[in-house]
Amino acid sequence: MNTKRKSLGTCAAHAARPGQLQDEVAELGKLEKLLNTPSDAYWSRVAGIKRRALGAWLLLASGDTSGALAAAKAAADSEAVTEKHPITPGELIPARELEGDLNLQVGRYQDARTAYLTTLKREPGRARSVFGAARAAELAGDKASAAKGYQDYLRLMRHADGDRPELRVARAGAKAG
Repeated sequence: MNTKRKSLGTCAAHAARPGQLQDEVAELGKLEKLLNTPSDAYWSRVAGIKRRALGAWLLLASGDTSGALAAAKAAADSEAVTEKHPITPGELIPARELEGDLNLQVGRYQDARTAYLTTLKREPGRARSVFGAARAAELAGDKASAAKGYQDYLRLMRHADGDRPELRVARAGAKAG
């Protein structure tokens, strides 16, 4: 894999284990059907969105890039029109952010940046999307936007523990701008 295009996203790691990913997609499909009742329709929809988002990575792992991109966009579009349940926290990883990861993985840097920025409109200050947008800008050749994005990310992560790989990339990118 081209390390320049390598995503730091979690689904990219899953795509390296398609058997496990296929099992997770199947389990989400079962959950979606189980919850498909009038009282659980919301949760069935959420499970379906997650199933489609993970399914996009499974399609990518099988070599179907265009199918993966379409599935990721469909999952993100569906999540965008689904109101969050009032007693639940925000998404661990929003489908739009996963769409950004997938676009970054396949070298569609402007589309990746757009997906991350769209995530940030819905969830301002989300560190993972701030980093993703900066990384996509850097890989697209927009050094100024990348440097600003990396600086924003480093501000968000100023109290972070450890030495995450993203912090190393952001420190180097913030200086390069």
